[in-house]
Amino acid sequence: MKWIDNIPLAILIALAAWMAVAPITPEPHLIEKLRMLGQGTLTRPLDIFDLCLHSVPIVVLALRLWRQFISKRP
Repeated sequence: MKWIDNIPLAILIALAAWMAVAPITPEPHLIEKLRMLGQGTLTRPLDIFDLCLHSVPIVVLALRLWRQFISKRP
């Protein structure tokens, strides 16, 4: 997991924010896919891939922040 520590935080934040809202109109894919997941209509492989694609930068950012602030406590 050392490779996560080597990713610059500013770039990771920008990438996670960009992928969370892309495309802006008519509705961000992440919001659309999470809504579909909640409704139980997320069944097409392309939609599942899209959810993963737009979620990965956010998960990596969360791991990076967790490793930086939580796991390095004395």
